[in-house]
Amino acid sequence: MNLRSILLLLFICFSSIAISQDEVILPEEKKSLNINRAEQAPKIDGVLDDVAWQNAEIATNFISFRPEIGDKRPPEERTEVKMTYDNQAIYIGAYLYDDPTKIMKQLTSRDNFGQNDFFGIVINPNNDAQNDTQFFIFSSGQQADAIANPTIGEDFGWNAVWESSVKIVDDGWIVEVKIPYRALRFTDQEEPTWGLQFHRQFRRERSQYTWNPIDPTKGNIGIYHGELTGLKNIKPPVRLNLYPFSTGIINDFDGETDTDLTFGMDVKYGITDNFTLDATLVPDFSQAGFDNVTLNLGPFEQTFSEQRQFFTEGVELFSKGNLFFSRRVGNRPSGRLNLSDDEVANVPSEVKVLNAIKISGRTKEGFGIGIFNAITEKTEATITNTTTNEKRNEVVEPFANYNILVVDQQFNGNSSISLINTNVLREGSFRDANATALVTSIQNKRNTYRIIGEAKMSNVNRQFDDNETGYSTFFFIGKAHGNFRYSFDHSFADTKFDINDLGLIFRNNYNNFGADVSYRIFEPQGNLNNYRISAYINYKNLANPGTFTGINFGANYNAQTKALNNYGFNMNVEPGKQYDYFESRDGRFFIYEDIVSGGGYYSSNYNKKFAYDINANIFKIFEDGRDLFGYNLNLSPRFRFNDKFQVVYSMNLNMSNGSRGYATRVDNQPIFGERNRKRLTNSISANYTFNPFNSLALTFRHYWDTVNYDDELFTLLDNGRLTTESGYTVDNIGNSPNINFSTWNIDLSYSWQFAPGSFLTALYRNQLFNFDTMSEDSYSESLNTLFDQPMQHTLSVRVQYFIDFNGIKSVFKKKTPAQTGQASRFNNRPFNTFNTLP
Repeated sequence: MNLRSILLLLFICFSSIAISQDEVILPEEKKSLNINRAEQAPKIDGVLDDVAWQNAEIATNFISFRPEIGDKRPPEERTEVKMTYDNQAIYIGAYLYDDPTKIMKQLTSRDNFGQNDFFGIVINPNNDAQNDTQFFIFSSGQQADAIANPTIGEDFGWNAVWESSVKIVDDGWIVEVKIPYRALRFTDQEEPTWGLQFHRQFRRERSQYTWNPIDPTKGNIGIYHGELTGLKNIKPPVRLNLYPFSTGIINDFDGETDTDLTFGMDVKYGITDNFTLDATLVPDFSQAGFDNVTLNLGPFEQTFSEQRQFFTEGVELFSKGNLFFSRRVGNRPSGRLNLSDDEVANVPSEVKVLNAIKISGRTKEGFGIGIFNAITEKTEATITNTTTNEKRNEVVEPFANYNILVVDQQFNGNSSISLINTNVLREGSFRDANATALVTSIQNKRNTYRIIGEAKMSNVNRQFDDNETGYSTFFFIGKAHGNFRYSFDHSFADTKFDINDLGLIFRNNYNNFGADVSYRIFEPQGNLNNYRISAYINYKNLANPGTFTGINFGANYNAQTKALNNYGFNMNVEPGKQYDYFESRDGRFFIYEDIVSGGGYYSSNYNKKFAYDINANIFKIFEDGRDLFGYNLNLSPRFRFNDKFQVVYSMNLNMSNGSRGYATRVDNQPIFGERNRKRLTNSISANYTFNPFNSLALTFRHYWDTVNYDDELFTLLDNGRLTTESGYTVDNIGNSPNINFSTWNIDLSYSWQFAPGSFLTALYRNQLFNFDTMSEDSYSESLNTLFDQPMQHTLSVRVQYFIDFNGIKSVFKKKTPAQTGQASRFNNRPFNTFNTLP
């Protein structure tokens, strides 16, 4: 395996060097927009009558890239954009001609595109085709922003503070924008050339146009940017933003009420022109959303997506190599307790994060550095002796440090190579861990083929046991242009590869091969705007021993009609014997055979007030002596009462009869059972948005899951088959494996953006939970049992204020006579001067 890693590393490096010798082939023509400095900054009010706009050059003649390629709008629907700048910001004014009765303008929360026309601004100060900063303004007046590159796509977890105003007029709508330099990263340059692109979407037909033409059949979108010229002597500002906050919490559970008042602050500081420090001091994650908990019968851990803003914003570099799973920081304790028969333990569900920082940035030459560090506090469990009632504390997670270092070099406008190291150090005798990866993504100079390579190594120090060092590799090569595409991939991990202290891997010990082919169209044909047909095959083995474990193949079809309805079909086949080495939990394999699954979905046009999604799948096993059948049905209607109020209901029903799997453990051996399982999830989300700055949201979810085992249970033979000869039954193994599980969550929130970057958020929550063995109870009986449980009520109010250091300076700066009149009103605003919609 060491030789395998070395060879792959050498291949990656030589491939990078070889391809980097050729410059990427870019579009032959690039539009250029020349910008002039404004004597007086325009007022951001959606009225383009400012002096700064009078002689500004116009960017126009937008070209479509979806659904058609290369079309233009008629003159009455044209787009005209102007730009100017001063020492504080870039300003954009756009006149978007249209019939105002056709403009879609649903009020939504920030970063939620909804059913809106939008205007997008893409700025790339490095002009490297890879590192974009995107700003979107919706026709409703709301904003969205993101950072984007070919590795991560668009990251809308990133948020900046900037100003915009929208005005609907008789012949269209007008957008006026101010983007402060603090929202961009650039070096001090006398006459820079920046990458620039404008987007416009007509939501009613889902058509999208850009100022500089895009060819969607190949390459990443960044290589099709135009250029912004004319900037002179702009200086990167001192990028110091402070976000002080306070949260008050009232929590009531089972008759006990707790209150808490916390204070803290988040900080963003520009260490250099291109590198930024993000820090959360005295973190507060009390308003992070509920996890959608489900009953987990499988052999692998249940995980949930990150909902803490600090860990979702600006983590592009840290995601390289998939070594960072942010939920590890502040997750449940890692230690295990050895309890006697008469002891019970109260273990905290999470570990408190004391502080966390991120340093990230990239030079103009494409060299990126990322540093992440977080510290968590020592956490103890309370252990009670049920006989004597004596209590003691035991450490289940010591003081711990989590660290990531990333270096990344981009080249050719389409490729990159990265080195990543993660490290977890725990105080005392608890385990430490380290993981390192070299990863690369390379496209040839014609943007027609792509190679991805990864080589990873992990080391776990178990303190009192031998250290374990493991290895993993991944290789992908594929055709990345045209209608017909194909790819091949190989993935490998040995038995000791383990990144789960700071990363996420469900299993190791695999040696798998895969191949994919697809055909797609990029322009409408017949009644379809687009469609894609794909097929795949996977051949799976263990790494040690080199044993075949299974094969599967399948196909997918997805399409969108000209009426903007989407639909698709899928099929997956697992032919012959499949060898599952993980279900037993003891390393022995369990055989199942010949499973076929398939289904389809239909999603109606969301532009209509009433729309719906329906998804249905079935699966069947064709194995002698077994009768496994199941289905999954999801129905989700949505109704938009008006542009302010929308409700979405979702019902998911999942039934399986005759499935077999691990049930429990008796005498230190796994016991399998044949089971019928029924899952029903009901959820509602409702949003009422008063205006772009005030919104009310409701989220409700009830999850119910029952698992009912046949009376006879199985033991696993060494040949992978199951037998009932041991005589185990549900009644004679002690604890019944039958399960009735349900959860109930309500989340009601109000958000008010009372100044740029400043929010007041009020949140009410309640939660119920029940777990028992009454698997034959009906839905109504289970619901009654659930409501007999104590309910948790939580009310919290959080206030976060945005302070820009440059705004503070301007307050105390001595004003010149020219700054005391109209100019000072707009050019030298103190921080948190807010522009509302007209």
